[in-house]
Amino acid sequence: MPSETELLLTPTLDAERLNLLQRISEEGGFAYVNVVNLAAGGDFRAAEAAREMAWEQLHSGPWHSVLPVWRDAYSMACLYVAAFHHGTGDFREALRVLDMGLIMGGTLLRQDLDSAIQKIFLRSNGSVAEFDLGREDCEKQDDFHIDSEQVLLVLPNRSLSCKIVEKRSSLSLEGFLRDYFMPASPVIISDCMSHWPALTKWKDMEYLKRVAGDRTVPVEVGKNYLCPTWKQELITFSQFLERIKSTDCCSANPTYLAQHPLFDQIQELRKDIFVPDYCFAGGGELRSLNAWFGPAGTVTPLHNDPHHNLFAQVVGRKYIRLYPASISTDLYPYCESMLSNSSQVDLDNLDEKQFPVARDLDFVDCILEEGEMLYIPPKWWHYVRSLTTSFSVSFWWSECSTPLS
Repeated sequence: MPSETELLLTPTLDAERLNLLQRISEEGGFAYVNVVNLAAGGDFRAAEAAREMAWEQLHSGPWHSVLPVWRDAYSMACLYVAAFHHGTGDFREALRVLDMGLIMGGTLLRQDLDSAIQKIFLRSNGSVAEFDLGREDCEKQDDFHIDSEQVLLVLPNRSLSCKIVEKRSSLSLEGFLRDYFMPASPVIISDCMSHWPALTKWKDMEYLKRVAGDRTVPVEVGKNYLCPTWKQELITFSQFLERIKSTDCCSANPTYLAQHPLFDQIQELRKDIFVPDYCFAGGGELRSLNAWFGPAGTVTPLHNDPHHNLFAQVVGRKYIRLYPASISTDLYPYCESMLSNSSQVDLDNLDEKQFPVARDLDFVDCILEEGEMLYIPPKWWHYVRSLTTSFSVSFWWSECSTPLS
């Protein structure tokens, strides 16, 4: 019988299993319940079948219409499948399955998924990843900087010709609230990241491969999410790093890890950053913490977000252009509800006949350097282009609701 150290312990699943199976049954998942009960007894084929059943439910319609119980059902099946691979010593496959549970599954069993991943790293001494890069590449300590002059030539028309975003150092929380948060005005904060381990660690590709190489992550492939050829893929972090190194700075189809909660998934990277005090302005709470990692030339098209955003540039440089929320109609937002926060205006190829008003609009812009943070107020439109290989972190937070009188 395996010892406790050889098992993937699942205390939350053990406590919630019967209740979860009852909820699944109430949604018509009788076949899933029958199969997953066999999986709980050690039947690997039943575990795979249960995971496939849950996967089909996750893809039965639009993602927002998927019942939460089926996301939890998928996580449950992933734990059983991963336990089998862990027991046979196939740590790489166990990690892949657990990551899929984190990415596609629900929140109920997240703690079990996280603890299982940590146990695998401990058993394998953190060496589950096997890397295909040559020794010459591994010895480099800074793989992320390239000559950005060529990229600067392809910035949108009028870039850096209007008003540059104000930059402040040693900005107090009181000053931030008074001068930028309350007036809803962008600002670059230049000196509040110096204590982050990420500033040095994330320049070392060997470090990134060691802590995340075999983890599965969702990436975007293509110019941006508004292009018809754009698609999403699931690949390992090592494969993603390979693509970054091989991508030409002007590639039409770069691979981009964009707006992904990477730090919820990979705790080792989460330890390298800290939530700035500015993110608690307004008495609100942090809504999301996302990673943006890709080669030179990646573009996030003109759009706005509903929350306060502190955008931290950890590695590399980015060009960012901003338009105030007050001129939203002049930026021709899409009419479709799913894209209503995105502009039809392509700043890289502006159609002046179709969007004549957009050509002469005033904006503020900047080149955000390593170690700088940009505050973007809610509903401010922004366009972002990487000038070098770039690793950024966005902190979204909202103000607390006004109490009822």
